Amino acid sequence: MPSSLGSHTVSHTSATDSEPVRFVHTSEARRLLPSASRWNSIEIDFNLLPQSTMANDSIPSQYSKSYQYNLVITDKKYFKRCLYISVSTVFLILALLLLLHFLPSEHHHDRPSKNLTLALNQALTFFDAQKSGVYPNNSPVKFRASSGLQDGNSGSKPVNLEGGFYDSGNNIKFSFPTAYTVTLLSWSVIEYHDKYADIGELDHVKDIIKWGSDYLLKLFVPPNTTSDTILYSQIGSANSDAKVPNDINCWQRPEDMNYKRTVSFCDNTASDLAGEIVAALSAASLVFKENNVYSGELVTAAEKLFESAITKLDTARQGTYTKVDACGGEAINFYNSSGHQDELVWGGTWLFFATGDNSYLGYATEEFDYAVGNETSADKGVFYWNNKLTANAVLLTRLQFFHDLGFPYEASLGASSDMTDSLMCSYLSSQKMTPGGLIIQRPNLGAARLEYAATASFLSKLYSDYLYLVRSSGRSCRGFGFSLDMLRNFSTSQVNYILGENPMKMSYMVGFGDKFPSQVHHRSASIPWDGQYYSCKDGEDRWQFSKDPNPNLLLGAMVAGPDQFDKFIDQRDKQEFTEPSISSNAGLVAALIALHAPPYLPSSKTKGMNLGIDQMGIFKHLHETMITLFCYIRPITLCQM
Repeated sequence: MPSSLGSHTVSHTSATDSEPVRFVHTSEARRLLPSASRWNSIEIDFNLLPQSTMANDSIPSQYSKSYQYNLVITDKKYFKRCLYISVSTVFLILALLLLLHFLPSEHHHDRPSKNLTLALNQALTFFDAQKSGVYPNNSPVKFRASSGLQDGNSGSKPVNLEGGFYDSGNNIKFSFPTAYTVTLLSWSVIEYHDKYADIGELDHVKDIIKWGSDYLLKLFVPPNTTSDTILYSQIGSANSDAKVPNDINCWQRPEDMNYKRTVSFCDNTASDLAGEIVAALSAASLVFKENNVYSGELVTAAEKLFESAITKLDTARQGTYTKVDACGGEAINFYNSSGHQDELVWGGTWLFFATGDNSYLGYATEEFDYAVGNETSADKGVFYWNNKLTANAVLLTRLQFFHDLGFPYEASLGASSDMTDSLMCSYLSSQKMTPGGLIIQRPNLGAARLEYAATASFLSKLYSDYLYLVRSSGRSCRGFGFSLDMLRNFSTSQVNYILGENPMKMSYMVGFGDKFPSQVHHRSASIPWDGQYYSCKDGEDRWQFSKDPNPNLLLGAMVAGPDQFDKFIDQRDKQEFTEPSISSNAGLVAALIALHAPPYLPSSKTKGMNLGIDQMGIFKHLHETMITLFCYIRPITLCQM
């Protein structure tokens, strides 16, 4: 009988049943199903319930026997197949759940809420505003020009010290923080050059690094038959009590400077300055490793300085550059180095990576414990221009994770790994936070200092990337455990605070967001760029203490930051709040690139491990050294190719 669904009648004859079975089409699946009147005849017996002593047929029921769990399997072949598939599916689901539980999680939920590409471009632009020397025509900063072209010519023995960076809001060039800045920026490129390239900032950051490394090459004069090692430590005077104009008591653009700029220099006993310059030149050589000539020049200078100031110098004569007035007597009020051992270890570690020479690693690992023992209590766990031990521990842990050299370095690398874990625990378990969530390191200063938070953000995110690459979901120390997500969330929280998620609702990087400091303590930014000459007195009378916003936007400058209670005073004469510096911004740049999303690559090329980090690039010279040694021992055709 025709129907809108259609119907078919199929005859089945058996010993017990000769009635026809009616099937109907379903409109969606187009399958044949038994009619409702025949469902009760299809039975599967699982025998799940106790059998009744009464005959089933004696109890009238309107329900199917399948409801009573008295079912009969009519086709065991299909039943077994169904059972196998079901059990296999369950085991597969359980296996996937266990795999997802134990493997490190992907980086999908920890992305900062800010536009890090824009923030990074702006943070790098600050360094363009700090350049001294012949100013490049293609600079994005339009209120700057050539300056400091006579630097180095004021002494009895004139020397070309043109170039480099002005340190902060003043016009002084300090060698110690400049070297630290070059080291840190270079490290960020060595690790994350793929990210820089992906967002179009690789050439920009390499230009900034080279501007600094070119200048550092001028600061070191090797010893010769007539003179000892010379290290130039400072260009410009920092004496605020001087009766003649200088770089502190004169509020003037660097382009208008016409006063005498003094030159301070040291001998090879300035071990901290020497170690930091060695680190900077070595790290920069890895950034420019494709340029064999320039990279080689940097490494050669670094090795000569290391030999002169470290290898051949009695440890009793080693010391800090600020201990001698002629060397760093004025810098003591700005960049007073508390020790020299950490810079020597830092320099040796970076020189090892730059050359592959194990003697430098031997020096670094042998001296590391001694340096830790001499670390001041105020500096413990802080990475900044004055203390490199925490960062050095992270670097040595990197070596252990990805290129473990075994004996005789096991103990030293293991200790560095433990120190790194303790550092991360100190970040995450710290009770020293502002109410708004900014970590407070060195609380004796009475300020939170954004520069410390920035480097803590960088190291925690970098270490989480290392752990992810070794397929670790977390670590522990002294009973405190931490996961990769905890590290990433901490790192993100510090950068987000800097960029505006704080009680003041203000970005502490100039030009980012809707609200940011407008009276930055900075000479060039505060004086109009109008083609007019302005004297020291003009600057002091008209702009140094003015309450008006700066006429020039110092894009990307991270100011010093709020106090321990998240309070910030946006006044030009409150430099403890509003002054930026190149060393602080270097930490911010490193944190921003570490947190930036990696470049998109097909999963087939990344194998699910794309972090935008160069895992093995830093070991380039280690591989070359091992191949050279192997070929020396067993010369084969491959080595001759």
